[in-house]
Amino acid sequence: MKSKKYIIQSAISTLALEAAAILNVAKNINDDFEKVVSTILRSEGRVIVTGIGKSAIIAQKIVATFNSTGTPAIFMHAADAIHGDLGMIQRNDVIICLSKSGNTPEIKVLIPLLKVAGNKLIGMVGELGSYLAEQADLILNTSFEKEACPHNLAPTTSTTAQLALGDALAICLLECRDFNESDFAKYHPGGSLGKKLYLKAKDLASSNEKPSISPTASVKDVLIEISKNRLGAVAVVDDKNNVVGVVTDGDIRRMLENHNSIAGLKAEDIMGKNPKSIQYDALAVDALHIIKQNNITQLLVLEQNTYFGIIHLHDLLNEGIV
Repeated sequence: MKSKKYIIQSAISTLALEAAAILNVAKNINDDFEKVVSTILRSEGRVIVTGIGKSAIIAQKIVATFNSTGTPAIFMHAADAIHGDLGMIQRNDVIICLSKSGNTPEIKVLIPLLKVAGNKLIGMVGELGSYLAEQADLILNTSFEKEACPHNLAPTTSTTAQLALGDALAICLLECRDFNESDFAKYHPGGSLGKKLYLKAKDLASSNEKPSISPTASVKDVLIEISKNRLGAVAVVDDKNNVVGVVTDGDIRRMLENHNSIAGLKAEDIMGKNPKSIQYDALAVDALHIIKQNNITQLLVLEQNTYFGIIHLHDLLNEGIV
């Protein structure tokens, strides 16, 4: 078993080598990078990203990032390509081929087949004198000094460089397309991130009951309405459905503490005036901010001043908006 000091130093050394590789990639950004971006932006097709081995895994991640940020992309494994997957490539597609050495047998077989149809070929490669680099129309340089692996064998530094350059390409394309938060939400509707960008207060309030009571309602009626709807609160509204107050579980407790007799008390006597609220078309994440800032668990939802419904903190938690 290695010592604690050795283990910590090993981790630091690996990260330092990979950080240096990323900085080296940044230094190698040149006109070809700009041409790659322009080529993809002008293309009426998709970006086909291919590779073999660990490069194939990085290629899949790049494809996922492209697709989620507005650049349509498909992964094609270099080994599968020569067994039928070449059929996925269409005339206007741009191809990015990832390879550390640019000289693997699979790459040498694949490259001539890719060039037959005349698609623009971009090589993301670590060896500028390689077969891939010589055959590619444009080069994304991922040259590095050595792998973080002490035997200089396991792809570590090389794949980190590919991953970082893929991210740089995706973000540059995103910015050139003016891809914004609304666009991002369209591609991420199921996760908590997407919900923060598109889920609105009315969406949550609509799934709840809509407890309300008049200002002159008895305390008994207030208690029944709160208990029936299980939201811990009831809106107090006038005859035009405008909110004039709210009664919460906390208001009920304070009423019992402050009054020896509750006979004759009405909703307007115990309600909180000027309750915290949010407009129905506001984002649900904004509702969470109001709830947190005011240390409350319920929030009234309004359409102008008209009562629309109630959001409970649990609604936000259940949607993963935290």
